[in-house]
Amino acid sequence: MFDVHSFLSSNVLYRHGRIRHLVVCLSGIAALVILTSLSYAETTVTIDADKQFQYAEQLYSQKKYIIAIAEYERFVYLFPGDDRVSESRYRVGMAYYAERRYTEAIQSFSDLIKTEDAGSAYYAQAFFMAAESQLRLGQRSSALTTLHNLMNFSGDMDVRDEARYHIGWIYIESADWEKAQSYFQKISRQNHAKYRLSDLIRDLESAGDIHHKSPGLAGALAILPGGGYLYCNRPRDALFSFLLNGGLIYAAYEAFDNEMYALGGVIAFVEIGFYSGSIYGSISSAHKYNRDQDRKFVDHLKKNLKVNLSSRPENKGLELSLGYRF
Repeated sequence: MFDVHSFLSSNVLYRHGRIRHLVVCLSGIAALVILTSLSYAETTVTIDADKQFQYAEQLYSQKKYIIAIAEYERFVYLFPGDDRVSESRYRVGMAYYAERRYTEAIQSFSDLIKTEDAGSAYYAQAFFMAAESQLRLGQRSSALTTLHNLMNFSGDMDVRDEARYHIGWIYIESADWEKAQSYFQKISRQNHAKYRLSDLIRDLESAGDIHHKSPGLAGALAILPGGGYLYCNRPRDALFSFLLNGGLIYAAYEAFDNEMYALGGVIAFVEIGFYSGSIYGSISSAHKYNRDQDRKFVDHLKKNLKVNLSSRPENKGLELSLGYRF
């Protein structure tokens, strides 16, 4: 017989059990959400300007330049109104320069110049570093243009004098003594002592005493095999050239004398090549000798008279010394 009371009681218990199970599940989910939220709140890091800038500076000081670039750029993006934005942009350019990525450095310094006032501490330094980066890429004309633009845009006499000083040294590096001297003489008198111009101009006036070899005379003397090399102070090359050319000339003579015309023709053809090479080599040796003499003079000036100027407004960091090999 069917027991209605028992059925109802068991059904109620069943439903109460399901409700209890549902409550337990919901309570577990709520607890999990709360714990997750608390855990997330505990691991959230608040970034402020000081922490971000200090972190970028730390990376830069550790020479982790590529990571530092990203952190400086993050600082500029997150805190565009901070007083250190200009310094961060300048550091980006310096980091690219330190990594020898000169094209990116030029772009960074150019972007900084566009956003800075002419009186800013980083304005002139961005020009100087852009010019240095251009020189590293062998872009001498571009570097000179950059420095001339700085002289035109800046109202600071000291900045203009420093630009003239760097231009003068670029001309020294290319052995254009007269142009170098003309730019040094344009520097205001009050800065002459700062750049040691009295001694520098005096030594430049002695550049005419540098001993050079005449390429034309070297080529003429090479008519006698080895003569041009001997004139250029290369006795070993002179001896080798004399023996080789002399031996080939003698071999060709013997071949023709013995009616071995084909062999004589081949040897004569080869000798013409070596003989022409000896003349060309003698002329090249004279040019190389002259470059070496100029380089010794430039090295003497750099070692004894060049003033190295800091590339940072705070007078620390990488040193800026414009120059390139020629």
